[in-house]
Amino acid sequence: MAQAFSGGGDPRRSLGLLWGTAEQGRRGPKPSRSAEEVIAAAVALADAEGLSALSMRRVAEAVGLSAMALYTYVPSKAELIDVMLDRVAAEALDPPPEARTWRERLEFIARQRWLLGQRHPWTLQVAQHRPPLGPNTLARVETALRAIDGIGLSDLEMDHVIRVLHDYVGGALRATLEAREVEQHSELSDEQWLSLNTALLHDIVDLERFPTSIRVSEARRAAYKHVLDRSRAFDFGLQRVLDGIGAFVATRSPDPAP
Repeated sequence: MAQAFSGGGDPRRSLGLLWGTAEQGRRGPKPSRSAEEVIAAAVALADAEGLSALSMRRVAEAVGLSAMALYTYVPSKAELIDVMLDRVAAEALDPPPEARTWRERLEFIARQRWLLGQRHPWTLQVAQHRPPLGPNTLARVETALRAIDGIGLSDLEMDHVIRVLHDYVGGALRATLEAREVEQHSELSDEQWLSLNTALLHDIVDLERFPTSIRVSEARRAAYKHVLDRSRAFDFGLQRVLDGIGAFVATRSPDPAP
């Protein structure tokens, strides 16, 4: 389950922070820190220790402010999380000019999202049904929609296609990060866990009842040299999602590649 939700803060204050208008008109002494320093410190804390470690007090300590002083930069944790999400979204690159087809562009976008989640795993702990409406988040949406604009899809179909791709990447990222957390908490690799349980199963289960499962498991271990190579699994799944989108596009346009 998510540990936090985006879009939960005061809309006026969130948008002011996201679009850089929150500090306009401020009176009194010049602030000792900038809003960007506060946001960068919050992102670094979440990257290092996870979203559960993020608090206004910890962020204030990181930038050398009192907890009360921090509230002059960010009104609450809810608005802070929105701005953090939007800032890290700026790290995703746009498809390069050599990505000429819709498939090449979508694949590039998906891989950028995959890399972003690996760098900032805490973003997967935030439910983003109501995403932060900041410049970087909206830019990512615009880039994704432009990648498939003009290939024969209606506007609503374009929206659905991007959501399918986004959901696949998010699901693959969550599975990967969960596997990493399990290994850290159990202090056992997946290979060690499987070997231990396989030895025990030999004593209590008739393995001949599950020949297909055993054959596939052995093939996976032989191919990956591990229980499961998540990067290779992501690559395989991404290509199948793009195949499915391609089949759908083909029903809408005789020439899906611009």
